[in-house]
Amino acid sequence: MARPVEFDEAKVLTNATEQFWKEGYEASSVQKLLDCTGINRGTLYNSFGDKDTFFKSCVDQYNKIVDSHIAASLKNHELGPWEAIEAYFQESVLGVSNKHRAMGCLLVNSLCESINYDRDIKRMVRSSLANIRKSLLVCLKQAKKKGKLKKGVSEEAAADILMNLLHGLRVSSREGKNARQLEDLLKFTLGSLKK
Repeated sequence: MARPVEFDEAKVLTNATEQFWKEGYEASSVQKLLDCTGINRGTLYNSFGDKDTFFKSCVDQYNKIVDSHIAASLKNHELGPWEAIEAYFQESVLGVSNKHRAMGCLLVNSLCESINYDRDIKRMVRSSLANIRKSLLVCLKQAKKKGKLKKGVSEEAAADILMNLLHGLRVSSREGKNARQLEDLLKFTLGSLKK
């Protein structure tokens, strides 16, 4: 009787997520995934499915990080709306390790990479980003209600501006901009939206 394969699923998913995050879906060959996770091909396919399914599991893993950043900031009811928004950017971009900041964002990287080959993956990535936007929008509606959103700027437009900023910061961090440079961009953009 064959022994069941033993491995640390959380560690495998963390290592695979970092591989996809760092190099993208296309460049992350099955062999690279095996090398970074320490599992064999049979274990990969039996436990996680094909590469597409494995990638989807990794996006789910990454979304747990995103959700924790949202919970600590945008859904923190002890913070005012602009404090919550600034805290989100601190949590998700500025306050992460240099290693992770230099890797950008798995979601943004996947959008920039050609993910059109799989509708499910595309839908999953877009849904994850929409979740961030939705949480930003809740804070922006609170800011508008309290008279703290610049006159003439709608909550929807401000949410799009902040998502554009988020994407831009993530790409700029991959380009090599440091946390201080990114923070300057954040302060300027928030200053242009606040009343």
